[in-house]
Amino acid sequence: MRNEACVKPMGWISRAAARLGESLRIQLLAWIILTLIGAICVNLYISFHSADATAALVTDHTLLASARVIAEAVRVDASGNVEAEIPPAALEMFDTGYGDRVFYQVITAWGGLVAGFPDLPQPKAPDLGEDGDFRQDAVRLMMLDHPVVGLENAGTISVTVAVTHNGQYAMRRRLWLSDFTKQLALVLVAGLVTIVGLQRGLAPVLRLRDAVRERGRERLDPLPPDMVQSELRPLVHALNDHMERVQNQMAVQRRFVSNAAHQLRTPLALISTQASVAARESDPERRDEALQALRASTRQVTRLASQLLTLSRAEPGSRRPRSDRVDLTATARQVLESQAEEALRRNIDLGLEAEAPVLVEGDGTMLREMLVNLVDNALRYSSANGRVTVRVAQQDKSAVLTVEDNGPGIPEDERAPVFERFYRIIGTEPEGSGLGLAIVREVADGAGGSVALSDGSDRGLLVTVRLPIA
Repeated sequence: MRNEACVKPMGWISRAAARLGESLRIQLLAWIILTLIGAICVNLYISFHSADATAALVTDHTLLASARVIAEAVRVDASGNVEAEIPPAALEMFDTGYGDRVFYQVITAWGGLVAGFPDLPQPKAPDLGEDGDFRQDAVRLMMLDHPVVGLENAGTISVTVAVTHNGQYAMRRRLWLSDFTKQLALVLVAGLVTIVGLQRGLAPVLRLRDAVRERGRERLDPLPPDMVQSELRPLVHALNDHMERVQNQMAVQRRFVSNAAHQLRTPLALISTQASVAARESDPERRDEALQALRASTRQVTRLASQLLTLSRAEPGSRRPRSDRVDLTATARQVLESQAEEALRRNIDLGLEAEAPVLVEGDGTMLREMLVNLVDNALRYSSANGRVTVRVAQQDKSAVLTVEDNGPGIPEDERAPVFERFYRIIGTEPEGSGLGLAIVREVADGAGGSVALSDGSDRGLLVTVRLPIA
């Protein structure tokens, strides 16, 4: 039972803390109220000491006035004796209804007791209030030295008056409670004003929320920044920038799907036609010719589908990022070995120039696909008896991969558009999908690198990819 009783308060505290962390309004209100409470605690502490000092000052003035009234009532008779008749007004000053007890003492300069309590302690200095104890009571004492006419050598008497602390403490309590009431009222008023201010201050944020909620899925036009305060306008600008990026991404996706559908529709229609022709042909030679064309078209569609899949995997956010340590030299050697058969078939000199391992960090599968597309493009656009050279080197803190061929190259004004998806230079003879360099750029960007095109040493194209080394 004891454990359950402990768990319930802890659960309530955790729920309250979770609610505090979720609500901006509650957080702001809590910080303001806590700040006010802290300031009020300091003010109450100061006001307590101020009230105590004020009550002590009033008590000291009353004690001094009482001592002066008693001193003025002291007389010297004809025989030279000092007599004192205590006026009732000197004691009635302390009749405030709190049951204070008053003690007094009148002594001469030579120590003779004239009136009062002989054992009443005396303060250390005249005219200064002092706290002390008398007969098990805490008292406030005041001593006054007063000259008396008739005493020899301008003699003086000392009058000491003491009073218990009931009235003084009651006055201190009243003064402090008055300040406490005012401070509490201040907190309540500040809390109400804060709540109203938060409601009005957060109203633009709520309008922003409603404006975002009421929009349809396809509506991505920018929000007006002036609908919120200046401090929140960077948030609106950030939302507008995000929606613009989403809109651009959606446009790219729509264009990609449209182009992919167009690219697939033509070879699929061709496959259907070639299959129909092969089915109708009775001549074995012509049927074999139609089947050969059908296989070529199938390979083209298969490669296009493979490139589309590779491109979708290379796009940011399409898969969980991988951070492999990849030896670019070993990967290039593997890719060239896989492309060696095609190079031999077309009598193309396919070579690798790399002396040492060059380690980069990235997705090993996608980096290999990048190399495959670079080498495939170079082989595709190189003429028979041509040359394709792959170089891997390290320069400063970058890995540099270059693929050079002696094909027709790419005109300078076409080098930026060729990185777009499905873009093909007009008049190019080799068949292709226009996705190879788009894949290369996506993979290079994903690995934190860059890709650039330039003229080769022998009229061809030089592709340079720079990647950060591991």
